[in-house]
This record gives sequence, structure tokens and C-alpha cells, in this order.
Amino acid sequence: MSVSNPLIQIETSFGEILFELDRAKAPVSVENFLRYARAGHYDGTIFHRVIKGFMIQGGGLTPEMKEKPTDEPIVNEARNKLKNKSGTIAMARSEEIDSARAQFFINTENNRDLDHAGLNPAVFGYAVFGQVVDGMDVVYEIERVAVASKGGYADVPLEPVIITRVTVID
Repeated sequence: MSVSNPLIQIETSFGEILFELDRAKAPVSVENFLRYARAGHYDGTIFHRVIKGFMIQGGGLTPEMKEKPTDEPIVNEARNKLKNKSGTIAMARSEEIDSARAQFFINTENNRDLDHAGLNPAVFGYAVFGQVVDGMDVVYEIERVAVASKGGYADVPLEPVIITRVTVID
């Protein structure tokens, strides 16, 4: 396995976002993301949860709010010392520690409350596995969209923010 950090280009209906993934500090999360990206899983999904001053989350739902099928959950790498700072990308999960699958989020603020702080599920944290290297203006534009509740989800953009394509640039 190469230790090089892959670049990821996310094309959205708002513009392009470029990430560098941290394979050395988050190998499980990076390989998981790469597997979904190479399989085309993210293409046609949306940023379905947008909270101004916090983050934008996507990678799991279609514009019709239908959840796409996923593989088994992965181990949570939140102990990797990477912080949920503005511009980082992290794995989304449920309240269960090792429940991340395909969904990810981009922090739009420094979210210290999401960093690893202990073994209790409430403070275990969210695994950061990369950093935006270009396109934070697009992230902030997405963050400013109007949102409402839809299909049992809160903070859903009124107009879908579509992830048209995710490309791995090794």
C-alpha cells in the first residue's frame, strides 16, 4: 500500500472542492472513502445536512432523500490526533462509535467538541481523514443555503446541493 496522500476532486452543483486525504494517520477511513469513490457511490448524492457555523454533510442520500446501500461500518479512527478544524473532512457516524460507512462531513468551523476526548461514545469523536486544499469558497457557499426539514431529516437544503462526481487523483 502506498503511503502517498491521494487527492479527491468533488464536483458539486455549486463548484469544485479538492481534498488531500491523510493515508498515514487515517488509513481505514481513507481506504473506505476511496473504495466508495472509485465505485461511483458518491456520484449523484447530495449534501443533505447543512448547518451554518458547523459543517456540511453528504455522501449517502439521493436528491429524493433515499439512502444508498453501503458496506459494513468501519472502525472509528478519531484517536489519530487529527482535529475537526475548519476545512477538514471527517467520517459521519451514528451515536455508535464504530458506525461510519460512506457519509462524510466538511467542518466549516473549528469543532473541538467533535474531537476524541475519551472512550465514552458521547465523547469518542469523529475521525478526520483529510483536508480541503482548494474550494473552501464552494464549501462556504453551500453552508449558506436555505434549509428546512424534509423526509425525516433536519437541515436539508431547500434546493438540492448535488455531488455530481467524485474523482480520485492518485
